[in-house]
Amino acid sequence: MTTLIKGGRVIDPATKTDEVMDILIKDGVIIARGANLLEELESVSDLNKMDGIENASILLNDEEEIAVSLDEIEEVIDATGNYVMPGLIDLHVHLREPGFEHKETIETGTKAMAKGGFTSVCPMPNTKPATDCVEVVKYIVDKAKEVSPINVLPVGAITVGQFGKELTDIAAMKEAGICAISEDGKSVMNSGIYREAMKEAARLGIPVLAHCEDINLVCGGAMNAGKKAETLGIKGISNAVEDIITARDIMLAKETGAALHLCHCSTEDSVRMIKEAKAEGLKVTGEVCPHHFTLCEDDIVEDDSNYKMNPPIRSRADLNALIAGLGDDTFDAISTDHAPHHADEKAKGMATAPFGIVGSETAVELTMTELVHKGVITPYQMAEKMSYNPAQILGIDKGSLNVGKVADITIINPEMEHVIRTSEFVSLGKNTPFDGYKAKGVVVRTIVAGKTVYALD
Repeated sequence: MTTLIKGGRVIDPATKTDEVMDILIKDGVIIARGANLLEELESVSDLNKMDGIENASILLNDEEEIAVSLDEIEEVIDATGNYVMPGLIDLHVHLREPGFEHKETIETGTKAMAKGGFTSVCPMPNTKPATDCVEVVKYIVDKAKEVSPINVLPVGAITVGQFGKELTDIAAMKEAGICAISEDGKSVMNSGIYREAMKEAARLGIPVLAHCEDINLVCGGAMNAGKKAETLGIKGISNAVEDIITARDIMLAKETGAALHLCHCSTEDSVRMIKEAKAEGLKVTGEVCPHHFTLCEDDIVEDDSNYKMNPPIRSRADLNALIAGLGDDTFDAISTDHAPHHADEKAKGMATAPFGIVGSETAVELTMTELVHKGVITPYQMAEKMSYNPAQILGIDKGSLNVGKVADITIINPEMEHVIRTSEFVSLGKNTPFDGYKAKGVVVRTIVAGKTVYALD
């Protein structure tokens, strides 16, 4: 299959590219890119026909050429006016399978993620059984090969059963296919065990994805601790719950040399600590989720569990600090923490409903509307934070539109307006506070290994 993506604004941080050009894909790999490739092929083809030569020649670089017949091009995608980015990579999702298929499955979750523009995703290990051994890792990898339209890179648990007591066989799980380790959904409270896990991750060359939460300080909290929680009569979760473990994890990363990625950062002090860690030269990165850079506690007007996530949406000061940290590149990534739940579970009040909201089908729209169109980040920074940087954090050969790379591509119409409707979600989960949100900037096509896996009707 040979496909030409024509006239899009190609944004590729890997090659420091941000310009209008065409991309030519053959057998799932990018074989050429440049301005007006189709016209060039047609011109060369016309000349060659006069000489009895069938194929046109495309220059890949200063020394190498490739012969392409115009008849080979089976599909031309007009990307005029659209952003053409390396396929988006989500470092932080919950596919729920195995064990919680009433919330989401690998098939439904990855199809939703394809619709959201993601070509690679990292499901967290808080499944049932937990992703804590080779057998569960292989189950996810094999099931994804059968039913997923996108790349699935499992994250392995740090402790057996995520009980915090016994280290998993991280090396064996890496051999089976994990891309990182995490105890997401909770923190490893035993610092000694966590330090050993960091040492092993450093030895194996995989990152540690950290959920920072001191469980001893949560005390049944369900939203940010503050005046709004007091007004609604809901127990609060203080910033210290996150900040204490963030500080600990950075200290352990410094001691062990592990690559530490801080998930779903939500506090002003997390911004400061990441800045300081980077200034010190530590291998520390951080992510922000769209709900944390879009909402603050003031947006919660009633006891509505669609606003219940962990960590909670925080104060206006925290929100502003997160936005500033995205703008100045303190934060490396934007991830979704896609966390689907059954409607019956979320129908309960905030005190008893489970934490989490869905995010895969809304992330691009929120990022475009709240960050790009408001001038907080550029489209180039968006490509960095949603594709190139996540690939670098994982150490995988993705996040690039260079010649020779697998054609994982996301195409976004930056001007298209859309009202988010949960009734249109592919995900089984409909738990989001963004139903009815008016967005500007929509995914129009997702391509994995040269094959379109989602196209806007």
